[in-house]
Parts: sequence; C-alpha cells; structure tokens
Amino acid sequence: MVAAFVAIAGASVFGPRLGIAAPLVLVAVGVAASFLPAFAHVHLEPELILAGVLPPLLYSTAVSMPAMNFRREFGAISGLSVVLVVASALVLGAFFALVVPGVGFAWGVALGAIVSPTDAVATSIIKRTPVSKRVVALLDGESLLNDATALVLLRTAIVAVAASFSFWGAVGSFAFAVAVATVIGWVVGWLGLIVRKHVRQPAVSTLISFTVPFLASVPAELLGASGLVAAVVAGLLTGIRAPRDLSPQIRLSDSQNWRTVELVLEGVVFLTMGIQIKQIVEGVERDHAGVLLAVVLAAAALGVTLLVRAAYVAPLLLVLGRRTHRGRRSQEQLLSMQHKFSTETGRLAVIEEASKRGRPASPRRLDMVARRVTQMLADIDYFRRQPLGWREGGIVVWAGMRGAVTVAAAQTLPESTPQRSVLVLIAFTVAALSLLIQGGTVGWLLKLLAPKVDEAAVAEQAAAERKNIFEILRSSAQSVPDLPALEGEPTPERFDEARRHRLAVISAQRAALLDARDNGTFDADILESALLNLDASEIAIELRGTLAGTPPEGD
Repeated sequence: MVAAFVAIAGASVFGPRLGIAAPLVLVAVGVAASFLPAFAHVHLEPELILAGVLPPLLYSTAVSMPAMNFRREFGAISGLSVVLVVASALVLGAFFALVVPGVGFAWGVALGAIVSPTDAVATSIIKRTPVSKRVVALLDGESLLNDATALVLLRTAIVAVAASFSFWGAVGSFAFAVAVATVIGWVVGWLGLIVRKHVRQPAVSTLISFTVPFLASVPAELLGASGLVAAVVAGLLTGIRAPRDLSPQIRLSDSQNWRTVELVLEGVVFLTMGIQIKQIVEGVERDHAGVLLAVVLAAAALGVTLLVRAAYVAPLLLVLGRRTHRGRRSQEQLLSMQHKFSTETGRLAVIEEASKRGRPASPRRLDMVARRVTQMLADIDYFRRQPLGWREGGIVVWAGMRGAVTVAAAQTLPESTPQRSVLVLIAFTVAALSLLIQGGTVGWLLKLLAPKVDEAAVAEQAAAERKNIFEILRSSAQSVPDLPALEGEPTPERFDEARRHRLAVISAQRAALLDARDNGTFDADILESALLNLDASEIAIELRGTLAGTPPEGD
C-alpha cells in the first residue's frame, strides 16, 4: 500500500513534467511491478471496482461538474450515453462474432457492451488540457451516464444466450434501472444535505459525505437498478444545493478531502490494471488461445469503436448546430418577452392577456416563466460563444477513452463464456491501447485541431462578466440595511454586530450569485471564482471572530 501511494504521488508530480498523463505512467508502473514476486498474485475483484471504487469517483465528478452546462448539453449527453453505446455494442457484437471462433452474436454484444463506454477516470486526462468547455461537458456527462447503459446491455446479452431475450423487456429493464436509480439518488442526496446542514464540524460532515455515494448505489443495485446512476444523481443534487445549504468551511473540507480520495482511487485503478495484464496474458497462453491474435483483434476493435463514434458524432454536430441556429432566430422574441417581464406595466399586460385566454397567471408562475426566458437567452449566448465545429468533434471522438469500467466489467463475464480468457484479454488490451494511443496523443491533437483563440476578445468578455458580477455584488450588498453610525469607543458588542452585518452581506451576495448561476447568465468558471472569494471572506471573518472570543455562526 505504501508503494502504491508513493507511485501515485510520483506519477501525479512527474508525469505532467515529462509530458505524459499520470494514468499512463501508473499503468506502466503496474506492468513493471507485475514481474516482481511480491505483486505476482495481486488481484482486484471486479465487483470491488464496480461497487466500491466507481460510485465515489462518479459522485465526486458529478458534485464538481457545473450543473448548468450539464443541463444545456443533456440531450447530446443522453445520445452519447445510450444510443452510441447500444450502436457500438451491436456493431462490435457482429465484428466479434465474425472474427473470434466459437463466439456467437450474443457473446459478441456482451463484449461490445464492455468496451463501448468511455470512462470518467480515463477522460480526466482531457480536463488537464485547454479544451473547449462544451467538449469537457460532453465527455464528462457521457462518462457519468454511459456505464449504466453498458452494464444493463451486458446483463441483457448474457440473458440472451439462454434464448429468453426480449427487446421490449430489455428496454423496460433499462428504463426501470434509470428511473429507480434517479429517484433513489435524488432522495439520498437530499437527505444527505439535510443531515449535513445540521452538522457544524467540517471533518464530520465530510465523513458523512463519503457515505452518500454508497447509500445511493447499494439500495439501487439491490432493487435491480443502476447504482452508478444513483451515485451520479446524488452528486449532481449535492453540487447544486451545497453552496446554499452547507457552510464554506464544510465545502472547503469536502473539496480538499475528495480530491485526495479521487487521486488515490484513480491511481489504484490504473496501477491494478497494469499489474493484472500479465496474469491475463498468462491465462490466455495456458488456454493456447493466442495472445498475438487477441492483441490484433483488440486493436481492430478499438478502430471499429472509433469509427462508430465518429459516424455518430458527425450528425450530432449538425443537429446541435441547427439547434443553435433556431435559438438565434428566436432571440429577438425572447428579448421582447424578457423586457415585458422586467417592468410592472409589461407584467400587468401579460396577466391581462393570459386572463383573456382563460389561463390566469399568478405572480409565481410569471416569475417561473421569466426565469425560464432568462435561461433560454443565456443558453443561446452560451452556444453562440462556444460553437461545436469539426475540430471540437474530432476531439470528442478521440478523447472518448476506455478504462476502469471496461477492465472491471470484462472480469464479470461468466466462467461458461466461450473463449473467456481471450475476451477478457481483448477488453483489457482495448482499454490499455485506448489510454496509450488516445491518451498519449490527445495533447498533440489539441495543438493540431484547437482553433486559434482571440485572446483580446476572451479577455474583453471576461472583463465584462466580472463587471456585471461586481454590479450584482454591489446591489445585493445594498439590500442589507446599514449599521447605525458608530458613537463612542468600539466595544466587543459593536465588533460582533459589525461581524454579523458583514456575514449578512456575504450571504445576500452569495444568494444573488447562485441565482445567476441557476439562470446560466455567467461563465461557470468566473462565477465559481467569485463564489470562492466570498467563501474565503466568510472563513476569514469567522476565524477572526473565533480568535476574538466570539463563537462561529451556528455554534
């Protein structure tokens, strides 16, 4: 374990300096370690990865993902997570049935489902590069949700071998797995926030957060649903609500500790992957199945996967481009509606018009419609500023890498699977080649394909957004009544009153920024920076109050 921690830390520090992604370094270290006697029999149970490693990793990724970007790209993410996985599995199923002796279409589809989904851990490589935020949102969202499709499809293909396959039964199973997981994940995430809202100790609250992905995933799996989707939903809800429900100290503790957990779990996955490759190769040799043939087939399968992905992404870009064009055409009408909702005269006109149509509009309903109009205008502006062209499409295709899910799912194949050792080696090799070839060249591809950025325009846009954020901070601060003028010498009571006033101002400013976040009117990174500054100010004020003998808020 000590050696693993040292290897993970070393890869994280020295990998980027050498221009090599840390996961690739860890896989290489794992392969080298597999030849040492001490690591000759290291084995990580696949269920431990699927049920013990992936839920917290996906939960943590979902918490940190900008929810507004996820919402905006949800249609594209759904297609990549469901349609593309199914299409890839079917094409690969036909390919494997054709080239692997004794493997029928059903077992081919099972292997296709194993190697089809992209991996959240593997795609973390792309986050360390200066890539379009829409590309990151697509890859992140896809890797969060496509595991459920792949695992349900894997179970369906195994059942199909017994000649009891039903298409509508498979569709129903998938819908059930997602629907039940969504409900469980939402309930667990909501309850987790309620409990943690009443816990003042950051360390205790963070410890509770470690249980949330498992409290969501385990019941979902027991009910036959997708535990991974449940963990993702719990993470998304936590990420949206945490700034409103949890103190800055608790969120800072969460962020620091979860980053450490992510680093360790990701490192363990890739180290173990490298260590196990030698054992799998030896198993194929014992079965006299042909290692070289399996490697060649894996390379061909990876090529097929990329071709299918490219064939899907190309029309997807056209659809997204048309959606952006339709949004631009409706922009003037939406702006007119927004202007109506912004004035009392306009709101009264809308209420009167709705009454004439027999659909009375309450003030609450008007507020909801006004917020939706604001969101739609913000979405149009976001899509206009972040277009997806052929360059971004090429990156989406190439950056969809395989990893932990493929490695773990392959080992869950039943012992009765024809040519099982070969199929497992193919899956491992696909994942390894994906990391090596795609992960090792994605930086070069970005330099080749990334469009030239107008730095001056970007800086101007960022400055304009910061100015607007400052106006929101100023106006929200003015909504808090000022303290009465100081008379006489300062007293501890006066100090405490000033402290509470400043905290009230920060609370009002945070609420205003979070409303802006929910509307999607600002860049997620710039808004996150402003929120972090507010958190830092609040923590500093609380610390000064503690040093002065005043207990923190809520204690």
